[in-house]
Amino acid sequence: MKLRDKMPELTGATKWLNSAEFNNSELTRSKLILIHFWSVSCDLCKRSIPRIQQLRNKYKDDLTVIAVHMPRNQKDLDMDLIQQTAVSYNMTEPIFIDGEEKLTKAFNNRQVPSFYLFDNQRSLRFMQKGSGNIQMLKNRLERLLK
Repeated sequence: MKLRDKMPELTGATKWLNSAEFNNSELTRSKLILIHFWSVSCDLCKRSIPRIQQLRNKYKDDLTVIAVHMPRNQKDLDMDLIQQTAVSYNMTEPIFIDGEEKLTKAFNNRQVPSFYLFDNQRSLRFMQKGSGNIQMLKNRLERLLK
């Protein structure tokens, strides 16, 4: 994906956690959307999850966070492990389980963690791959909210 691309449809989940299945048209247009790709086998992901949760909680009126679990190996397909990890990290946002990597391919994503921030028109306004500095994501989020 590149900046200003439209958000791909949220279809093809193997399963949804913390939510019934939904599509893009059901997302509130008044909120920004943060898509967060992660994997249970990724230590950098686990370190970034609490910071994403802080953003989710701080900007709950203006931001919808959707986590996408992207498997990196066969063990990453273990639903019990995914659910346990989500609970242990207090991931209460909708979690799209991408066991067949359909959404991963739609985003042309190859790395976890990865973050995609979309404006209320569903245009990509910021993306970050790798652990990086969550502060850059927060700065862009705050600029879009002004």
